[in-house]
Amino acid sequence: MALDTQVVFAKPVSHACDLLAVLVGEGAVTAGKISDAHLNDLDRALGGLLGTVAVQEEFTGKEGQQLSLHTHGKVAAQRVLVLGIGKHGDPDRARDALRTAASRAVKVARPAGARTLALVWPHAEAARLQKADGSDELEREVQALAEGASLGAYSFDKYKREKKSLKLARVHILARDERTARRGGEAKARAGLSGAARLGARIADATCLARDLVNEPAGRVTPGGLAATARDVARDTGLAIQVLGPAQIRKLKMNLFLGVSQGSAEEPRLVRLSYVPRAKSVGKPVALVGKAITFDSGGLSLKTAQGMEDMKTDMAGAAAVIAAMSLVPEIAPPFPVHGYFGACENLPSGTAYKPGDVLVGRNGVSVEVLNTDAEGRLVLGDVLAWAAEDEPAAIVDLATLTGAILVALGPWTAGLFSNDDALAGEVQAAAKAAGEPVWRMPLPAEMEELIKSPIADLKNTGGRHGGSINAALFLQHFVGKRPWAHLDIAGPSSLDKEKGYNPRGGTGAGVRLIAEWLRQRAAQRD
Repeated sequence: MALDTQVVFAKPVSHACDLLAVLVGEGAVTAGKISDAHLNDLDRALGGLLGTVAVQEEFTGKEGQQLSLHTHGKVAAQRVLVLGIGKHGDPDRARDALRTAASRAVKVARPAGARTLALVWPHAEAARLQKADGSDELEREVQALAEGASLGAYSFDKYKREKKSLKLARVHILARDERTARRGGEAKARAGLSGAARLGARIADATCLARDLVNEPAGRVTPGGLAATARDVARDTGLAIQVLGPAQIRKLKMNLFLGVSQGSAEEPRLVRLSYVPRAKSVGKPVALVGKAITFDSGGLSLKTAQGMEDMKTDMAGAAAVIAAMSLVPEIAPPFPVHGYFGACENLPSGTAYKPGDVLVGRNGVSVEVLNTDAEGRLVLGDVLAWAAEDEPAAIVDLATLTGAILVALGPWTAGLFSNDDALAGEVQAAAKAAGEPVWRMPLPAEMEELIKSPIADLKNTGGRHGGSINAALFLQHFVGKRPWAHLDIAGPSSLDKEKGYNPRGGTGAGVRLIAEWLRQRAAQRD
């Protein structure tokens, strides 16, 4: 659950809490002199102790630096934690530094046993800024702080006997009254900041839902279990939902999807979540599609034992779609939003599909199967074709599709492929604002030659070279002429070790990106 996060209008020196985290930019302390206003007030109250410790520990406010000390009753907070956020000319990058610092503050609060945490940051400049899309920069910073705090509180210890409990019950984001007396008056400004904190906490909560789904064992998150989670989200948020079983999937002629699923005793599930605005909608819907292989053994083209260790995470795309759809009613775009996924397992058995099989997808495209471990693109192909039939204005899919994308971009960056420059630009802008790195990859038409089959329209693998590109080119055959963006999140969806506000294991990659994309797209249409 997200932390109880509220905006409070108070001075840091007089605000009572167990831990006061002061976020400062690079150069806040230079040669013992303090330029940050918040830090300077605290230093005076503490008799110059902060300045002295900063000099001793060579603290200047660089990103990643920190110092802490007990206040011994000289200010209202029991402890002070000073965190460097660096210096960033780019507002998006600056907000991500706030996200990371808020997360670190929560992580310090855990071993300290703090029950209340207050965050203060250098927001004097942000109060005077307004982004081109009409959003208020100060509100965006408050949202980032709220996101970072709840993301930093995340821990998947459900199956551990000994749990490291977080006593933290409340987070206060400290704002100054004089900073709120701007456009629309004080009351409106205060409400905007409070709303931003709520939204940030909700986005973090949704991200943590995706993390939980990815971290759960495949024996718990089966195709039916993933569909059940989607039902719970629909019930809690008022979304419409359609869940289809094998007979209905067969009627839809999704033979690529059924082919992958037929080796498992677990029945497949096809799910569509739908949001429709209460007011008259503006324009066509957008479609979100997630890969949902709840366990991938490779099928008859069996993976190694080590290669299977993390294959419970092969449904991270669908986890992101479910979590992002839970946020749509709160974002309330003026257009419909549909979320789709086809969930199944890819296992070897006497009924499993085989290398050499030819399967015909819903849109009539035939595929020669050369490798049953290239299964995600088969399921996605059928689901993308189904989503395209709703004539969406844009389709965005998220999938842990290829190991090749990690070779190309490393573990922290998603690969972006698109047939539409405008949509690709939107996704890149949203990714940058959300702090989720993406890199646009090419879709060269000449590489189509690598996925042509001598006996069918396509084959499901193009060999070793350009693996992530070949997979994206394959998917492109199932979206028609619809604007489409494919995010290969095989790297950032699950990490081997903690990085910033992303924990080891499932990260919820894509949730914040999609939420931001929908927000920006809605703002353009208001």
